[in-house]
Amino acid sequence: MTSTQEEGVPAAPPWGAARLHIVTGKGGTGKTTVASALAIGLAAHHHRVLLTEVEGRQGISQTFDVPPLGTEETPVTRVAGGGEIVGLSVEPKAALLEYLQLFYKLGRAGRLLEKFGAIDFATTIAPGVRDVLLIGKIYEANRRRQDGRHKGDSPPAYDSIVLDAPPTGRIGRFLSVNSEVADLARMGPIHSQAESITRLLQSGQTVVHIVTLLEEMPVQETLESIEELGAKGFHPGAIVVNMVREPLFDDAALDQAREGRLHKPSISAQLAEAGVKVTPALVEGLLDEARDHALRVDLEREQLALLESTGLPIVTLPALPGGVDAVAVRELAEVLVAEGMVR
Repeated sequence: MTSTQEEGVPAAPPWGAARLHIVTGKGGTGKTTVASALAIGLAAHHHRVLLTEVEGRQGISQTFDVPPLGTEETPVTRVAGGGEIVGLSVEPKAALLEYLQLFYKLGRAGRLLEKFGAIDFATTIAPGVRDVLLIGKIYEANRRRQDGRHKGDSPPAYDSIVLDAPPTGRIGRFLSVNSEVADLARMGPIHSQAESITRLLQSGQTVVHIVTLLEEMPVQETLESIEELGAKGFHPGAIVVNMVREPLFDDAALDQAREGRLHKPSISAQLAEAGVKVTPALVEGLLDEARDHALRVDLEREQLALLESTGLPIVTLPALPGGVDAVAVRELAEVLVAEGMVR
């Protein structure tokens, strides 16, 4: 992020008032990893964070190496300073039963509906109902106070909520489904709740972060998602460029590699000094790899320029050679804090 404060101190993020952080990205970009790292960073600053997922992939449990999450909010890990992350895997059937009990007091009747298959029908067949229920559970957790109520002076149950959301190809429809439901249901609790959820998602309390790689398809989906989110009244946050690798050469060497002008005798001499048997085929192969690397760097810089043209804050996370585990996610969280994504 660009600093507007004293040198070395990142500027406060423009979403400083947000409590609900939605993380999306094209599949394979590492959005679950980023959501988990963001939750750790927020927990270090804001103490109690709910980290949720809605796709049933158990990505959170795999990331933190804990047992699979159920439909109950479950402590996942603690961070330095006493912060806590609570995990939740939102499941449509459980969310609908909770909804029926909350708004219609259908405890036993709701279970009877489940027995006759009505719950499965509603969550798998009825258009849009699944997404309404998934978002509705997040909305409820956001409203809940420490005393268990949804109104009053008690502090919020969670200081921040991080949602590992559906991918960019589906995020616009996922977030706007409640406005569509409000249009269909003209009155009653379904209408009022759908309107309330839409207000939350379009308010300053909610921000949508997009995870991408410096590759053409993820960047194109990112740009399309930013346009779609803005058109639908949602607030894009940071663009998180994940798995960034530094160039192996400086710009002068990249130019030489791109044009096939690297000095073969020097390469051969360095290989020989390292104890490698030098052959013409080996040298030519290395030159081809160097050229491919230079072209790759060119492509990544082009894609980064496209992302910068959006004007949104850009946060970069390094590629981790050892892969991603619970320790690595904490390292990435430190990077997010250092780059000013969390304050």
